[in-house]
Amino acid sequence: MIAPSLAASAASTTSTGEAVQFWILAVVAVLGALGAVLMRKAVHSALSLAGTMIVLAVFYLANGAYFLGVVQIVVYTGAIMMLFLFVVMLVGVTAADSLKETIKGQRWLAGLCVLGFGILLMAGISNASLKEWNGVGRANAGGNVEGLASLIFTKYVFAFEITGALLITAAVGAMVLTHRERTERAATQRERAEQRVREGKQVTPLPAPGVYARHNAVDIPGLLPDGTASDLTVSPTLRARGQVRDVSGEALQDLKALEQRSSEWLERGRSEDADANGKGAGK
Repeated sequence: MIAPSLAASAASTTSTGEAVQFWILAVVAVLGALGAVLMRKAVHSALSLAGTMIVLAVFYLANGAYFLGVVQIVVYTGAIMMLFLFVVMLVGVTAADSLKETIKGQRWLAGLCVLGFGILLMAGISNASLKEWNGVGRANAGGNVEGLASLIFTKYVFAFEITGALLITAAVGAMVLTHRERTERAATQRERAEQRVREGKQVTPLPAPGVYARHNAVDIPGLLPDGTASDLTVSPTLRARGQVRDVSGEALQDLKALEQRSSEWLERGRSEDADANGKGAGK
């Protein structure tokens, strides 16, 4: 009579390592859950939720539910959370967008949903049978995957189907958010040019860096036909930083030197032609 009671008490207690692991990871999971709700940026909220899911996977693995732990990491953390991140990046949710309440009363509705979920969670925990402890070995007697499949497709089949419908609805909603139809006709090139004229902007295309110059670097302005530098060929950022190299004076000197050399070369060619013609006439 003593041995079964000792075995039951030993089975219902946890070791020191398990207790330390639980309290450390439980704090991390709760902090991640709070960060998913309280973070201002959607990307940070998704990363916090991913951390909470990883901690839950560690709990499953520590309790012997290896299949659930692997599914938690591969499916939820690796697939669904990455889908959330990609949707956030495609939609471009920012802090300014979160301040605009498109649906009136959604905050009160969300509060009521949270309150209802909390009541259901407390009712489920209070009605749970905590008097008898079966243990992981008895739960996985026929195999962890087989036992999980039996519970999903018999006792919890309706909850499983509702969860699947919820995920499909979320995927369709993400596709609807990322697809934006054009509400107005696209402007033609002539209309865009007329709009630039009305606004007093540059009508013609902007000159590229190094126009009429001997360099094509972005910090060297292009030269106009009269030799002066064009400010439109240099980025305003480089101009504000003072990183623009002024080569207009050097370019003018080089241009003068080139013209002088070309004129000397032309005069030399004319004199040589004249000498050749004179010698030909003398013969």
